[in-house]
Amino acid sequence: MKLSSLLTTSLAGLGLLGLVLTATPAPAQKLPKKEKVLKALTLTNDYFMQKWPDPGKDIMTNKLRPSHIWTRSVYYEGLMALYQLDKQKRYYDYAVDWAEKHKWGIRNGITDRDADNQCAGQTYIDLYLIDRKPERIRDIKASIDNMVNSPKVDDWSWIDALQMAMPVYAKLGAEYNDSRYYEKMYQIYNYSKTQHGGKGLFNAEDNLWWRDKDFVPPYKEPNGQDCYWSRGNGWVVAAMVRVLDVMPRSAPHRDEYVQMYMNMIKALPPLQRPDGFWNVSLHDETHFGGKELTGTALFVYGMAWGINRGLLDRKTYQPIIAKAWQGMIKDCLHPDGFLGYVQGTGKEPKDGQPVSYTSRPDFEDYGLGCFLLAGSEVYKLQP
Repeated sequence: MKLSSLLTTSLAGLGLLGLVLTATPAPAQKLPKKEKVLKALTLTNDYFMQKWPDPGKDIMTNKLRPSHIWTRSVYYEGLMALYQLDKQKRYYDYAVDWAEKHKWGIRNGITDRDADNQCAGQTYIDLYLIDRKPERIRDIKASIDNMVNSPKVDDWSWIDALQMAMPVYAKLGAEYNDSRYYEKMYQIYNYSKTQHGGKGLFNAEDNLWWRDKDFVPPYKEPNGQDCYWSRGNGWVVAAMVRVLDVMPRSAPHRDEYVQMYMNMIKALPPLQRPDGFWNVSLHDETHFGGKELTGTALFVYGMAWGINRGLLDRKTYQPIIAKAWQGMIKDCLHPDGFLGYVQGTGKEPKDGQPVSYTSRPDFEDYGLGCFLLAGSEVYKLQP
């Protein structure tokens, strides 16, 4: 099925994530066996768990930070995805220990509106669904309820925030069958899409997002193109995936997220490098061009998820995924489980540079989280 036909089919149903395509799936192309994927995920995760035996320990970089900030919360998103594939009790215990060390709380309390700090709530809710102890969901629900009951809708002024917070709203909406969470999520998302930076952070012409107001035109990259940061757009892809994964088909505004997902995924294949990676600047390969794991992993996550849910054509996207996954395994994965080519924290191509096989980002946790999310969906591609 051609992508254009697939897009029409998907958007005609808008919300039929369980749609089974009539096209016969192509056989796996150059994808590793499930066992090899799981082996890579286990290796990288073991490296991290051994390095951080106490999940409640503060993180020291340029200053001391608590370990339930967004970087660590993204890791736990990946850990929970790994746990779904391989239900080792030590993974569950490690996540629970982390949450208990922070008393299932948000960094600045239940009045905290910062999406980065609310990200921990994704794992709190996942753990609550496994063991419905009220303290597991109490604070994150209170934090989001405060926002639902507030008229303010301009909180997500940077696109990373979509991945950090939107899945929390979707999970709460699904758990409580309460459309107020979906409505508020849409209002804040739509403000980011159409209002922040003047006319919104999403460029429908390129189907990509500017990271924040600092990068909307007239800002240009050195080659004269718009600045579309790889990991930032990866966060948006992940946000759509993680929201659609839990929203009921009848939930309001679900069609918007399906369309955004499809439009972004369609824009990515022409931008892939021959080695399988995406550059940190998606439209300017000369601006710190080179291998980079986090954006690449998030795109792999989104594409593999789309095939697994019947939204994307396997024949079109599986070779793209296979090339990217092989690139990450061959060029990023160290024998001890450390991941190279991870851009440090920031918001644009120049941040965290230089990125190399041996470079160490300021935080190692979120890169691993992105890798685990990608691998969890690549694993499912094989029968």
